[in-house]
Amino acid sequence: MATTQQRPLKFGVFIPPQNVVGLNPTLAIRRVLELAEHLDRLGFDEVWFGEHHSGGSELVASPELLIAAAAERTTHIRLGTGVISLPYHHPFQVAERMVQLTHQTRGRVMLGAGPGQLPTDAKMFGMEATALRPRMEESLEVILRLLAGETVTAKSDWFSLQDAVLQLSPFGGLEVSVVGTVSPSGPKLAGRYGLGLLSLAATDPTGHDQLPVHWQIMAEEAARAGRTVDRDRWRLMGPMHIAETTEQAIRNCAYGLRWQYEYLSHITPSAIEVPATAGELADVLNRTGRGVIGTPDMAAAQIDRLVERSGGFGTYLFQGADFASWHDTLRSYELFAEEVIPRFNGHLGPVMNSYQHVLDETEANRSSTAAARAAAQEQWKREREAARTTP
Repeated sequence: MATTQQRPLKFGVFIPPQNVVGLNPTLAIRRVLELAEHLDRLGFDEVWFGEHHSGGSELVASPELLIAAAAERTTHIRLGTGVISLPYHHPFQVAERMVQLTHQTRGRVMLGAGPGQLPTDAKMFGMEATALRPRMEESLEVILRLLAGETVTAKSDWFSLQDAVLQLSPFGGLEVSVVGTVSPSGPKLAGRYGLGLLSLAATDPTGHDQLPVHWQIMAEEAARAGRTVDRDRWRLMGPMHIAETTEQAIRNCAYGLRWQYEYLSHITPSAIEVPATAGELADVLNRTGRGVIGTPDMAAAQIDRLVERSGGFGTYLFQGADFASWHDTLRSYELFAEEVIPRFNGHLGPVMNSYQHVLDETEANRSSTAAARAAAQEQWKREREAARTTP
């Protein structure tokens, strides 16, 4: 299947995580690490771990702890905070922890930053949801200055620094990305500071429509600030579960697909009305482009659709949710690595060209092989005759 992406794409998983409530929480957290190992073996490029403090579904409070553990279990996959909710942390401590992780991971860590998603989290911290984004922007500016090696004195109504400077510089640099959904806030910051963008609503119809607008915002803000933005650092996320057939994928998703969307309906005002069955919900996702519950070909078509709408991006991220059982989820990623990734990272082209070359040379191949067999037979006859006549 042809694709419209000219540059090689990368692939990863954005893991809030979102587990069906009722699963053993200890096992759920351990499986995040096991999934990182699985993705590393399959050749995925990156995995992102979230931060949440309420809800009972997204059980990870510290993505940094998971990164530290995953770094010891993996070899090449990059490990990101997806994301640190900056308003809940002193910016100096965020910068310090991330720089330490650059050394522990030998440069494989990435900082993903956001304002925080769950209003119930903000309430426990004594914050109004409307204050989260302004605080995130305040914190981000300070963190970037610290990472650049500056000595920072700054004071706000929620943090203070006096001649603050990091005692370590990052190991090999530290890639920083910010969250973007539908509003222009994320793209604005990405462009203003020359950062990456995590577009977490890329397949939502509204978010999908905004993709070219968001790139334009990034480019304009970057030009105004004298910076550059790179499509390779633009990541688009969407829900996806694949199997050998669409029917099998839908059967697999009877496990948790409806549960996940019911859960989201308690959080976001843009949540969809959840149909009565997993099959009906899968049909809505597939028909509207919100997600893919189907086959590798459907997955590739979805990525092509995102490429066409966005104009090109760097990495596609799965939404790391329990749509299916643990076993079926692992197989979904495996099947994606087997049949979809090579279509977009440039590895399959030479293989298919070589295969086609053999097919195109069928008659010549057959003639050459037949001639070689005949020559070998004649050679054997001559050698046998010579052996018989030799005293």
